Amino acid sequence: MRTLFLAWQAPADRAWFPVGRLDADTASSRYRFNYTRGALSAQREGFHPVVSFPSFNESYESSELFPMFKNRVLQPRRDFPSYLASLALDRPDPIEILAVTGGERQTDSFEVFPKIEKQADDSFVCRFFLHGLRYMSEAAQHRAIRLQPEETLGVSLELNNPKHGLAIQLTSQDYEFIGWTPRFIVGDLLQAIAKTRRLTAKVIQVNSDEIPVNRRVLVEMRGYLPSDFEPMAAGDFLPIYHSNEA
Repeated sequence: MRTLFLAWQAPADRAWFPVGRLDADTASSRYRFNYTRGALSAQREGFHPVVSFPSFNESYESSELFPMFKNRVLQPRRDFPSYLASLALDRPDPIEILAVTGGERQTDSFEVFPKIEKQADDSFVCRFFLHGLRYMSEAAQHRAIRLQPEETLGVSLELNNPKHGLAIQLTSQDYEFIGWTPRFIVGDLLQAIAKTRRLTAKVIQVNSDEIPVNRRVLVEMRGYLPSDFEPMAAGDFLPIYHSNEA
């Protein structure tokens, strides 16, 4: 079972909220969607249930991937193998595609991101495209496209990010600041930094300039979380339906 979260951006202050949770078992064709407590927080900023999931207080199940998510995956066509290669994927698993790409669309204010899965030894691995590259200096962008697969990246904490307060920066080995990790994993990464200090990042691949800049540099991060900490399992990440049953 893989878990993805659905995030929504408020139109006024551009703040992001995790508003829904998708649990998917593609092998058994089982899909479940629940709103999370983040939807209640987002409601104060103008969020309303989406048409296909009309109630905050219900759990939705299907034998097929819900259209809300399916429509965020590029459908197979002649250049589909190249698309998969740009994501470092070898099979067209829609959940894996969404986990890496974020399922962004220009027509709405939603984004998808995967739940960090902690293993039995407290380790975790996550992949994502470098965030914020389009806002970097010309020198930083040139340095980013010269990165090589397996190249190690520096990881540092930013205390006064103007948009998010706390953020995690990534730098090249020659200390060129090139971008950030995704905003939604910062809280969990801070746990890894504060409690274990075992956090590494490396380049998986760098795509050509034919690929949109938000899918240019694919990064893999590895680390260890405290044994008593479960990532993305509290606060706004908790399902509303389950919490009402408790």
